[in-house]
Order: sequence, then structure tokens, then C-alpha cells
Amino acid sequence: MTSTEIIILNYEEVRRRSIKLWTGIPEEFYNWQPDPNAMTMIEMVRHVLEGEHAYHEIIERRGSIGADYKSPWENRPYTTIADEIAFAQPYRQRYLEMVRSFSEQDLSQIEIVRATAGQRRKLGDYLLRVAYHESVHAGNIISYLRTLDVDRPKIWD
Repeated sequence: MTSTEIIILNYEEVRRRSIKLWTGIPEEFYNWQPDPNAMTMIEMVRHVLEGEHAYHEIIERRGSIGADYKSPWENRPYTTIADEIAFAQPYRQRYLEMVRSFSEQDLSQIEIVRATAGQRRKLGDYLLRVAYHESVHAGNIISYLRTLDVDRPKIWD
């Protein structure tokens, strides 16, 4: 396997488990949050999906997203988790296509510089951070469900 194939495999496994987790959230808890400053569960799902789109833009621009960025999720009402996943799918496909296009050399030589965030990372490192971001939020949702004493989907298969 190439490095890019391994990164794609990791993305697919993380997303498969996220979807298993997200679709296991009972609808009556979509808008639950542990405190007023925390995201609700459905907001967190959108944050992950929308975040991947933002990361795509950052990677294409090799750095900060810029003031001209307009999210496709802007002003979009929250409905269901299934709708969030379906809406994000075409953006996800374009993101994965972009990742597949990178060579071994690209992964080690292209730099992503986000001066406003104090970040300077090689592309390969940055791509791994995208999956890590999603994984962190999966942990948040698992914690939310545990707090609510709701059965958690078995994501460790």
C-alpha cells in the first residue's frame, strides 16, 4: 500500500465508525448538550462534516481559508443526522479524490501554512490531523451518550 492508500483507508474506517455512532444517536437527543457552551450532538456531526470541507479548502489553498470562503452549510437548517450525512457525501467524495491525487513526494514536500492558527505542517501530517479531528468528536459524542445513560453503538468491530 502507498502512503496515500493508507491515509484513505484510515479516513474510510474513521468515517465508517463515525456513521455507526452518529446513526445510533436517538433523535430525541440530537439537540442535547452537556452545557450551554457545548455543541449539541447534531451540531457536532455537522461540525465534523463541514470541517472536512473547510480542511479541503485549506489544503487546496496550501494554507488559511481566507475571508472569501463560504461554507455550503451556511444558513442550512438542521434536520436529521441522515440528512447531514447525505448532504456531505458529494463533498466527501471530492475530498477523497483530492487526497488520492497526491504522490508520495507531495505528502512530504507540500506545506500547509496557517499563519493565523500558528500552524506549519507537511501535507501528510496535515491529512492525518483531519481524521484525528473526526475521532476526537466521536469521543465527545460517546461521552455525551454515556452521560445520558444511552446505549452506545459498538464501533470497535
